[in-house]
Amino acid sequence: MQFKIDTKEKIVIFRLEEAGLDAKMAADFENTILAAPGLEGSNLILDLHSLQSAAPEALKAIFTVYQHRYDQGLSAAVAGLNKVLTAQLSDQYPEMLNIVPTESEAIDMVMMEDLERELDLGDE
Repeated sequence: MQFKIDTKEKIVIFRLEEAGLDAKMAADFENTILAAPGLEGSNLILDLHSLQSAAPEALKAIFTVYQHRYDQGLSAAVAGLNKVLTAQLSDQYPEMLNIVPTESEAIDMVMMEDLERELDLGDE
């Protein structure tokens, strides 16, 4: 599986460089991201602009990685996903809200959620 990882302050950007994710690649995708260097304590952006097709298992892996960040009290966003896969992911996992067209929008969304969490903690 081809990918690049870019680490920024408070964010890890995982850029998949595959046109397809089949069932065999789904577990590798999930494990690779969850074990990514610098992910601990960081928000996550999945840049999936190159992805053209995904098996149901791959969509589940995307959601699992996404949800794992929220379970850790952090944020995640999916960027660049084509319309067909966006619809499939949204239909299967309607609770997955942060699907945006560009990486820039994903960064803004994740940083806004991070700021909201900081403000909420300050109120307590």
